[in-house]
Amino acid sequence: MRCWDWLLSGRHQHWDEPLLPEGCQRGGSRWAGCVSPGDSLPREWDILETEEHYKSRWRSIRILYLTMFLSSVGFSIVMLSIWPYLQKIDQTADTRFLGWVIASYSLGQMVASPIFGLWSNYRPRKEPLIVSIFISVAANCLYAYVHIPASHNKYYMLVARGLLGIGAGNVAVVRSYTAGATSLQERTSSMANISMCQALGFILGPVFQTCFAFIGEKGVTWDVIKLRINMYTTPVLLSAFLGILNIILILAILREHRVDDSGRQCKNINFEEASRDEMQVPQGNIDQVAVVAINVLFFVALFIFAVFETIGERAILLGGLIIIWVGFFILLPWGNQFPRIQWEDLHNNSIPNTTFGEIIIGLWKFPMEDGNERPTGCSIEQAWCLYTPVIHLAQFLTSVVLIGVGYPVCNLMSYTLYSKVLGPKPQGVYMGWLTASGSGARILGPVFISQVYAHWGPRWAFSLVCGIVVLTITLLGVVYRRLIALSVRYGRIQE
Repeated sequence: MRCWDWLLSGRHQHWDEPLLPEGCQRGGSRWAGCVSPGDSLPREWDILETEEHYKSRWRSIRILYLTMFLSSVGFSIVMLSIWPYLQKIDQTADTRFLGWVIASYSLGQMVASPIFGLWSNYRPRKEPLIVSIFISVAANCLYAYVHIPASHNKYYMLVARGLLGIGAGNVAVVRSYTAGATSLQERTSSMANISMCQALGFILGPVFQTCFAFIGEKGVTWDVIKLRINMYTTPVLLSAFLGILNIILILAILREHRVDDSGRQCKNINFEEASRDEMQVPQGNIDQVAVVAINVLFFVALFIFAVFETIGERAILLGGLIIIWVGFFILLPWGNQFPRIQWEDLHNNSIPNTTFGEIIIGLWKFPMEDGNERPTGCSIEQAWCLYTPVIHLAQFLTSVVLIGVGYPVCNLMSYTLYSKVLGPKPQGVYMGWLTASGSGARILGPVFISQVYAHWGPRWAFSLVCGIVVLTITLLGVVYRRLIALSVRYGRIQE
């Protein structure tokens, strides 16, 4: 008799207990299987991966969780200070140029994502990851030195944020690697963890920044290298240090892994020798209609979030879109109460040298200015103020909750469905295009809302968004049956 024993876990196929031959037994947390000499191991008992491979695979995935978190921190850690720092280094900078500085990040990410994704399809994923993180480190260092040039300082900041966006193009590599290194059952939770790390980075970035506020605007200067360490530069220096640490961890821990939808090791094309037992990636044509549809769905989800900011996966995605639609529908102006008109010019072309907390307190208390109440209400220059009802606080808060719930659902389900539709084949280029579509949405969203809102007001702006969501729900309904995993489509795994 020959005997095998292996761990019973989600990494192994399941079989019915009656299939166990006589003399085979369950041992603790492991299964033991025995067959007579000359008999082949039943397919139901195939070992999907070794314990060593499993641990290495998940160490690599967790390193990419960290990479996503640090990338998000790098984006948001200076968001609250970009405008005052821009004014400090270059007096010619205005709010219009600030818009370009903010948009440059998304533009850089949009351009770089498909390139890094293509790179990761044919070379070890370490290469685009390390290069992209190095670009981010260089961008942070440039940001710390933008005060040095005698002129045109604002353009150096523009370049620095653009380079940071290029470095953030590695999100396509992170998601492509995770999709290829997880089974169908593992993928949804893995994609959720990536989104969680990304969101956590966005949230904690400004928190980290406030920790350095005590340094002040002047700070200290390291004359040898002409480095000014103050409340504006310390956050990016921290981000650069964490980037270097991330590179070291990737070099030391990340390994190339690929599994099929059931969890079996597949032959890896990314230049690491695969064992004889590893399977070839299953063949099958990708449903291009489903791929394009999810790109559109993801674009709309990110577009809506950008506007608002300045169960199976298909059903959850549909539910998320419906929740978003309800949120924007509630946000439409209703009733007969009209806003106060702001008859006095606010001179909003500059921001006073106050802290964020002081601004918030000021908005709540409506402080007095020169003995008179500071002018508030709708600008007289916007004609729609005269006939558009006010949006009540209850409306706004309800909408915040609904859109805040709907957006992350749509975001996560788009990435998850996309990775499953593509199957276990290399996904770098496709993930690059999906990331680029999201970056494009973050560029167009603020432009859309600023123009439509300024000229026609919230009723038109939010009505158009509701219309876009309805069209998106219609598209989802048309392609609903096609949004299935590649292995399910070809009958290798039951849905």
